[in-house]
Amino acid sequence: MTSTIHDAAQRGYTSASDHYQRGRPEYPEALSGWLSGTLGVMVGSRVVDLGAGTGKFTKLLARTGAAVTAVEPVDAMRARLAESLPDVTALAGTAEAIPLADEATDVLLCAQAFHWFANAQALREMHRVLRVGGRLGMVWNVRDESRDWVAAITEIITPYEGDAPRFYTGKWKRPFEGQALFGPLQRTMFPHSHVGSFEQVVLDRILSVSFIAALPQSEQQSIADRLRALRDRFPELQAETIAFPYATEAWLAERLVTA
Repeated sequence: MTSTIHDAAQRGYTSASDHYQRGRPEYPEALSGWLSGTLGVMVGSRVVDLGAGTGKFTKLLARTGAAVTAVEPVDAMRARLAESLPDVTALAGTAEAIPLADEATDVLLCAQAFHWFANAQALREMHRVLRVGGRLGMVWNVRDESRDWVAAITEIITPYEGDAPRFYTGKWKRPFEGQALFGPLQRTMFPHSHVGSFEQVVLDRILSVSFIAALPQSEQQSIADRLRALRDRFPELQAETIAFPYATEAWLAERLVTA
């Protein structure tokens, strides 16, 4: 398998880095305890943020005092990361071709990203750059669709997803089946919310979705108009400040000795 970037990610994230930076939620403070206590991210540890985007998650890692390297293939996203986090090493690379030496890191993390490159070659490459006993962490902020207005947002955007990889399908778990590179997947969940204006937590957030951002501008505008119309159906969306509900899923797999 060659090292490639899905078209929706390449085009969407290149054009939507502004929406991404404004609209994507940060991560719950409780996740810091998981990073230190479960993954061992601490002062002096070597940590890689793979698929780092604009650095939303990288910023959290940098606060731990670890030596952080961010790997991001989309130039526009990586440039934003480098500008906001000058002390972090930001490298161009993909999950199938990580620009690091063998066993170069103690912890490798993928935030909002692993589903894009969930394949056997990427898993082998992650195994290669992790030390023996190192840990792979995967984190997603997942929209809480038990809320009626969140479910309505999903109904608007889902028809556009095409073949773009999505976390909710669970297909990202397939590379872990029948392999001897990593131990069993372990999940921890944290409640979370993204608080801000409708424009930030709904419009910017949804317009930063890869397959939405890759659409022609006229279609993006149509989607934005449909999202605004939800305020007539759901009074909660008329408030000056909205708390968009999420569940943050944190997954861990330990690197095994077998190569």
